[in-house]
Amino acid sequence: MVTKQFEGLPADADLTRADSLAREIFSDIANKWALLIIGALDERTLRFGELRGEIDGISHKMLTQNLRMLERNGLVRRTVHPTVPPRVEYTLTDPGRALLGTVAGMCDWTQRHLGQIEAARRDFAS
Repeated sequence: MVTKQFEGLPADADLTRADSLAREIFSDIANKWALLIIGALDERTLRFGELRGEIDGISHKMLTQNLRMLERNGLVRRTVHPTVPPRVEYTLTDPGRALLGTVAGMCDWTQRHLGQIEAARRDFAS
């Protein structure tokens, strides 16, 4: 499916429409790795290896793919310093920093309701 370009029309921002740009963006950022990357960058700049060390379980490939997607969507800025070897740093842009409150809220929600969710999973399995 090809996503429409944003033309400033209400349909472009409608998450219920399969062809909306808003749904594509929502789909991009609503994954565990993207949310964890945004949370790890918080208000600091990190190199690739530092970022990978902050997120337990993320593979080199998944971190690369998600950083590229976040950069494409304007949420992360990638800066390459002209050194040998090149030093690459990642930092949140203004829209990326604006997501921090949402990410923190989701983390708080998960921790607050973890016991209830665990109990529901046990009940569901039995």
